[in-house]
Amino acid sequence: MNISEVAGGVHLVEGDAVNWILLVDGSDVTLVDAGYPGDHDAVVASLAAVGRSVDDVRGVLVTHAHVDHIGSLPKLLAGRSTPVLTSEVEVDHAHRDFLQQATPAQVARRAWRPRVLRWSLHVVKAGGTQDVSVPQATAFTGRLDLPGRPVPVVAPGHTSGHTMYHLPQHGVLISGDALVTGHPISARRGPQLLDPMFHHDLAQNRRSLTATRDLDADTILPGHGPLWRGRWSTAVDLALTP
Repeated sequence: MNISEVAGGVHLVEGDAVNWILLVDGSDVTLVDAGYPGDHDAVVASLAAVGRSVDDVRGVLVTHAHVDHIGSLPKLLAGRSTPVLTSEVEVDHAHRDFLQQATPAQVARRAWRPRVLRWSLHVVKAGGTQDVSVPQATAFTGRLDLPGRPVPVVAPGHTSGHTMYHLPQHGVLISGDALVTGHPISARRGPQLLDPMFHHDLAQNRRSLTATRDLDADTILPGHGPLWRGRWSTAVDLALTP
């Protein structure tokens, strides 16, 4: 686990295969995404590393409801009334009324690739095959009154309700999996799209990136890979280039 404070109170946490973000404002925290089920202890440790605890989390924002982004939440929030917010469409995904996620068959067809095999073994170890849902997830409405003052930017495609979060006061964009800067199965580094098997609607994801190209951000915090310093428009152009 690696923790970087990329702006005042904005911490990117790079786990073994997926990232989450801590937005710290005074004694309060917003948690954006939460890793695999097996990342629970790492999420708790990351909070401790910035001088906070689960008790200080005032809200959880979900970019999308894949198991590697919501996996630790059931254990992390057990017995707590901490709000979990995401887009209206993604709420049903978090509830598991439907599932838009790479299937074991899709992964198996690519398992001949060494990077895919190593990653899939990690997924199993991290609890990625567990049936995870977040029944308490609800839809955000209007302005978010949460630490860090995040602004939702709905960007469907990776999943039907995928959402990025903009921190305009810092020039930071939390891009989730709409655009990443690396992944265990990718040899590429820098802004890129995930392997097509991970996207529910790749064409829509590309359209969402194009539609958000003019967002004012020069620090990109992806769901996978290291932070990227540079204009969001440049990141989009690089990701959409074959």
